[in-house]
Amino acid sequence: MKWIVGLGNPGMKYASTRHNIGFMAIDALSNRFGIEIRESKCKALIGEGHVGTEKVALIKPMTFMNLSGEAVRAYMDYYKTNIDDFIVLYDDLDTELGKIRLRYQGSAGGHNGIKSIIQHLGTQSFNRMRMGISRPEPGREIVDYVLSGFAKKDQDMLQQTVEKTCDAVEFALTHTFEQTMAKFNG
Repeated sequence: MKWIVGLGNPGMKYASTRHNIGFMAIDALSNRFGIEIRESKCKALIGEGHVGTEKVALIKPMTFMNLSGEAVRAYMDYYKTNIDDFIVLYDDLDTELGKIRLRYQGSAGGHNGIKSIIQHLGTQSFNRMRMGISRPEPGREIVDYVLSGFAKKDQDMLQQTVEKTCDAVEFALTHTFEQTMAKFNG
C-alpha cells in the first residue's frame, strides 16, 4: 500500500495559504482517484481506496504543521506500513511556483513539518515531493508569507504545481521513486 501525506494546517483560516499546498494536492488526488477523505484516525484525516491494483491512502495530518510527524508516526505504527511506500507532499520556498522537486533523503531545510517527520521517524531517508511556492520579496517575513494566500495572478501557476504533483504521485504508484524523480525533476 502506498501512503501519501500532504502537509498543511487544519481549519478554514489556513485552507488557501501557501503552507497548505500539500493539503491542496491531497484534495486534488482525492478528486482524481475518487477516494473520499473522511475518516479521522491517527491524528489525521484519511481516505483509502484503489488506483488500479495499488491500494492507496491519502492523509492530511490534523496536528498543525510543526507536529506533522506525530500523525505520520501514528499512522505508520497503527497500520504497520513501510517507509519505502511513503511519500510526503509539502511547500518549498526554494522551488519556483509552478515547479516541483523530488528527493528521497535530506535535511528539513528549515521546514518545520519535515523537521517533525524526521524526528518522529528517526531518519532523513523518505520520499518527498517539494511543491514550489517561491520566496517572498526581500523584507517580507517568511512566516507571514507562507501563512498568506496566493495572489490572483499566481492561480494558474498554483494549479500547474498541484497538477504536476498529482501526475508525479500517480506515476510513482507504478514506478520506483528513482524513476519518478528522473521523469519529474527534469
